[in-house]
Amino acid sequence: MSQPVAVITGASSGMGLAVTKHLVAQGWRVAMADIDENSGRKVSTQLGDQVLFCLTDVTSYSQQASLFEKAFSWGGGRLDLFAANAGIADTQFLHENNYHYDEKGLPLPLNLKAMDVNLTAVIQGVWLFKHYARQNKIPGGKVVVTSSSAGLYSMQTNPIYTASKHALVGLTRALGPILQQQNIQLNAICPAFVPTALCPKDMLDRFPKEHITPMSTVIKAYDTFLEDNTLCGQTVELSLDKLYFRTKPDYPNESQRWLGEESASFWEEAYKAPIS
Repeated sequence: MSQPVAVITGASSGMGLAVTKHLVAQGWRVAMADIDENSGRKVSTQLGDQVLFCLTDVTSYSQQASLFEKAFSWGGGRLDLFAANAGIADTQFLHENNYHYDEKGLPLPLNLKAMDVNLTAVIQGVWLFKHYARQNKIPGGKVVVTSSSAGLYSMQTNPIYTASKHALVGLTRALGPILQQQNIQLNAICPAFVPTALCPKDMLDRFPKEHITPMSTVIKAYDTFLEDNTLCGQTVELSLDKLYFRTKPDYPNESQRWLGEESASFWEEAYKAPIS
């Protein structure tokens, strides 16, 4: 039997690199995707022929499509895991008033690269993974999306990042049970503060050690999802050394429960109706 194959974005550092090394140690082959070519190629050389580095800007659909095609071919016609891990903080702050203007004096649009990387790229990546996972000898696979504790709470310093991470939680809860019908398990992790390149080193050195979630907790979450094929649409909060399975809020009344759980047939009919 050929070795299992994973695609990991943001794989040259932080959580992506830790998961890459863990999977390689477990006998996986990993297509490492990252925009940092120097680090990516250095790491791939160190890890050997179990990994394939693919220089990838995840905001480019064509580059992501090329990534998945290369990974599937390199892996011998199989693709078992997509770790949608690449992420960035806000690149412009919605609460600030640092406007720039065009030649007509109108405000230029806000920089939404955080949404492009954290959300849109993940959606497109799931779309691409599904295409190849359905071609596996046994159709199916697993997707682990990196949300954040900011996907459960609020991070006032990075509201756009917060919005993108909340959206990933919603995506996972809505899409996970549907993809399970295609033997694809989609789940999300919501880490608390894990030391990664998102935090400047001088600030990392000053961060209270008692509030740092170790990388081992991230690995524990991945192992949990990889070992259990029944988990789908789950949102797991990672804090210190523990995993907390977080459920959606309780319905306030029977009407909302019906809307959330029993209205699917109504909406399926509505979306099939011609749009006037």
